[in-house]
Amino acid sequence: MKVTVTVITLNESAHIAAALQSVAWADEIIVIDSGSTDDTVAVARAHATRVEVRDWPGYSAQKNHAAELAAHDWIFSLDADERVTPELGAEIRSILAGEPAARGYRMPRVAHYLGRWIRSTDWYPDYQLRLYDRRAGRWNGRRVHESVELQGAGLEPGHLRHELHHYAYRDISHHLATIDRYTTLAAEQWLAEGRRTNAFQAVSHARLAFFRNYILRGGIKDGGAGLLVSALNSYYVFLKLAKLWELQHVPPPRRPSPLQESALAKPPSSIDTRAKPS
Repeated sequence: MKVTVTVITLNESAHIAAALQSVAWADEIIVIDSGSTDDTVAVARAHATRVEVRDWPGYSAQKNHAAELAAHDWIFSLDADERVTPELGAEIRSILAGEPAARGYRMPRVAHYLGRWIRSTDWYPDYQLRLYDRRAGRWNGRRVHESVELQGAGLEPGHLRHELHHYAYRDISHHLATIDRYTTLAAEQWLAEGRRTNAFQAVSHARLAFFRNYILRGGIKDGGAGLLVSALNSYYVFLKLAKLWELQHVPPPRRPSPLQESALAKPPSSIDTRAKPS
């Protein structure tokens, strides 16, 4: 079985070369860029089989488009901030050397953060279904935390043993900016699905999330980094629910009417308003 690696990008010049080099063994590499203003596209063209620039339709739609362009039915979907280790690459090639037992495969993903690999909290093992037969699976259309769903009765994914490496955040500031963006998308997704919350749940669920991350899932074993990840994961839960509450109770700001927009766009009056002598 041959495999196509697909990657979607936007201003990923710091990551894209290393990501594509980690899958140099693939039979085909397709990169779909959504309008980078850095040299992502130029770098990608040095490594990929095909690079296309396309307007941003959303995470799932962009990834499904990349899979549709592939010359091969087996797809490995890679994010630009991820790396396929040599061990994982060898395992993938071994699976595809014969007839795969499943139509899709999940693998553990480990994040590198604050100078160390985090193998605790909700971040690990963070199984991702990234290797799949496009005839049996598609990205599910969620606004955030999208995933591949295998379509068909009784289709269960197989599991790979080796880890996918993830370099998600440059620093805490980058992490916080991502939390802000993703929690907005998650709250909008929940509202569209009919989910509701209250302010008490935002606080109580965040407290439970910290306990789960730091105690039950071993964040305490990762020292200061584990404490910070646990705290930021609980903040993510709080902010997601707080934004859902806001969407329920606070109407979005009203846009000015076309007439008002026209009036606002007019230049200041030319009437001389300086005080005149009496």
